[in-house]
Amino acid sequence: MTRTVRGAGLLITGAAGGMGRMYAQRAVAERAASVTLWDRDASALARTVDELGTVSQGRTRIHSYVVDLADLGSIAKHAQKVRREVGNPDVLINNAGIVRGNGYFWQTDNGDDTRPTMQVNALAPMYVTREFLPGMIANSYRPARIVNIASAAGTIANPRMATYAASKAALIGWSDSLRVELEQADHTNVKVTTVTPSYVSTGMFSGARGPALAPVLEPGFVVERVWRAMLAGKPLLELPWSVGLSRALRGLLPTRVFDRVVGDGFGVYRSMERFTGRR
Repeated sequence: MTRTVRGAGLLITGAAGGMGRMYAQRAVAERAASVTLWDRDASALARTVDELGTVSQGRTRIHSYVVDLADLGSIAKHAQKVRREVGNPDVLINNAGIVRGNGYFWQTDNGDDTRPTMQVNALAPMYVTREFLPGMIANSYRPARIVNIASAAGTIANPRMATYAASKAALIGWSDSLRVELEQADHTNVKVTTVTPSYVSTGMFSGARGPALAPVLEPGFVVERVWRAMLAGKPLLELPWSVGLSRALRGLLPTRVFDRVVGDGFGVYRSMERFTGRR
């Protein structure tokens, strides 16, 4: 799986639009054996399936399931269906994510904002991976990949997105720990890639401004880099390069100095002031 996913089975969450759909398109173009799409938007999912079916012309089996990733029961039920109807995937791309609220933490709502953000962004990737990872491990003769789309927000503080940052920090910690666990247990056929991009222009972060040295990224660029990292089994992908610089400075500088130099000086702490999100 170093060059292509030809012949492999993929499962992609948040696959009805944005980068999720682009990952699916890439898999079909490379003649994957099957592509399984999970999303909660039934109508958008149906449109994506029609589009992929037209392109694939039967070379790749396309399957879709309407799944609420905030619901553990829905994940378990549909994972069982996938194993029965499609088979265990070789590649799992935990792409789905949400951002809720556009104010300070005390201006958000526990039920409408905090809970769903943590469920979809942090818990769902764990739940979904737990469903399919045993099958990946058991098929030790087949290379397998798990891609977890986190965020640069999980590496440093950012006002007006406290819960989102917390959810992505949790995802990063779990994802890289899982990678090390698999290596320690000698399940070397399964490789985990953690992705920490800055803002991507998919509409999810409309109104947000890219800090200095971290312009808003184009989806096509991100998908290309993620795909290459996934095939290679790269442990960590930081986009752009300045995400790694910020992370390094956070470890080197005293907190107040970091606040002034990176948070205020680079504009990180003001990047969400005009955030509107999808409308």
